[in-house]
Amino acid sequence: MAIRNGRQEGIPREGKLNQLLKEVLAYRLQPEDHYEIAAILESHGWNDVRAAEEFGAENVFDLASNLWDIVSNNLAAEGFSPQKDNAPLAVLGRMIRNFLRGMIFALPMAVSIAAMLTLRFSLWSYEYLTLESATAIAIGTIISFLSVGGFIQAIARRGFLYIKQGFYNLARRITYYFIRMGLLACLLLALVMLVLNSFLGVFPFRMIIVTALYFIFLNAIWLSVSVMYILQKEIAFTGLMIAGIFIVYLLFEVFNYNIIISQLIALAIVAATGVFIAIRFFRSAEEKMDKGIAPALSRASITIYTIGPYFLYGAMYFLFLFADRIIAWSTNDIYMPYFIWFRGPYELGLDFATLGFILPMGVIEVVVNEIMVGLEDAMNTYPISECAILYDRYKRIYLRRLLAVSLISLLNTVLLFLLIKYVSNGGFGFGYNLIANNTTYFVFVWALAGYAFLVAALMNVMILFSFSQPAMASKPLYIAIAVNIVVGFLASRWFDYSFAVLGLAAGSAVFTVLTSRNVLVIMRKLDYYLSAMT
Repeated sequence: MAIRNGRQEGIPREGKLNQLLKEVLAYRLQPEDHYEIAAILESHGWNDVRAAEEFGAENVFDLASNLWDIVSNNLAAEGFSPQKDNAPLAVLGRMIRNFLRGMIFALPMAVSIAAMLTLRFSLWSYEYLTLESATAIAIGTIISFLSVGGFIQAIARRGFLYIKQGFYNLARRITYYFIRMGLLACLLLALVMLVLNSFLGVFPFRMIIVTALYFIFLNAIWLSVSVMYILQKEIAFTGLMIAGIFIVYLLFEVFNYNIIISQLIALAIVAATGVFIAIRFFRSAEEKMDKGIAPALSRASITIYTIGPYFLYGAMYFLFLFADRIIAWSTNDIYMPYFIWFRGPYELGLDFATLGFILPMGVIEVVVNEIMVGLEDAMNTYPISECAILYDRYKRIYLRRLLAVSLISLLNTVLLFLLIKYVSNGGFGFGYNLIANNTTYFVFVWALAGYAFLVAALMNVMILFSFSQPAMASKPLYIAIAVNIVVGFLASRWFDYSFAVLGLAAGSAVFTVLTSRNVLVIMRKLDYYLSAMT
């Protein structure tokens, strides 16, 4: 039905209001104010008389104000979003899907580490690289995450929003827009690196060109992965990783190409294939979309304003993850031909510790989803007079879930530690001591502790983002980054470069505490923060 079709007999007024709202949003998904809604109504034949007859409104502007109130408070009712099936089997199925989705998202890390342990190389690393080559690749890898993190968050936030509403065409357009901006920023940054290095001579040309190439190809891969994430096709990236490692194997082991050349060719193929797959996924999704007049995208200024906080969080999150590496690798306590120098034992300890993310990421995906689904159902059943009871109930639910996630993360950490120790002592017939180096062992233990805290913090961030409160996640992150840098820098300069990992552990603990406090603030004022959701 279109707005111009007239009244719908036999439908309750509230139902007709929600139907009218859906039709308005079909023409303009995100109206700026009630004046724009009034303009849309008038352009489709609504006038003061009709607004009074259909809805008892004083005029079109009064009707538009009513619709704007619903948009602002995100209270569109029946039919506006699909109802969740709360039958036991449906709930179980939903939990299993969410758990697997969370785990699959972290699975590429396991694939990369498994390749390193068996083949001694992965898609962008190699055990026997010279320290100079390892430094160049590591810098390119870190810069790729730092430069693309904001764009990934923007794609995830805005693209996923449109997909949930069924507007795959809008999701595609906004996603491609951010991908273009991400690739443009990547190329400009690579050019700036090359030009500045040619004047300053920080690294020899053979290093900076390797850094730039790995940076560009990895950046393209991360952007294509973001499309797979919002379309819930994460397993495709794991498949791409495996295919890319196989290409490296063929070129390096079978055809005897140089390892860096082999990896660059594989990265280029994976990046191009990832973009192609992303395009195919979107086309397939759009074919299943309901046909009709597509609403317009928001103006660029509005999009940038609303996405800005999430963009900054994405960029700063990767700064938090890599700050300790930068501090450790820049500690001038050994031979340092350049201001930053790759430390293999340190990186190895961190790599093993990242395996601790896989199981907990699946758990928090389930926990956060069930909290939000339960809250949505509860808000439709609790009377206003019992809101205080509802808020107190959800505060207790949150605290119990936080405790459960923390305990699972702790148990997972202990089991991973014991597994690595067992394998290092010859378990499963493995003849290689993974953590024989004292530095690797020290970093592994403290990184495990830091990542255990970080899992709980990420659960909090997911909840805060669900309530559209990026600032309540970003401010704790900024403080955590400061703690990470200060503690890591002082510890690495006073004792040993490996002590930089203490910054990661301390920052993760602070991040968890501060985000937990902010989630509790929301749980104490659910009515306010629910009305702020967009």
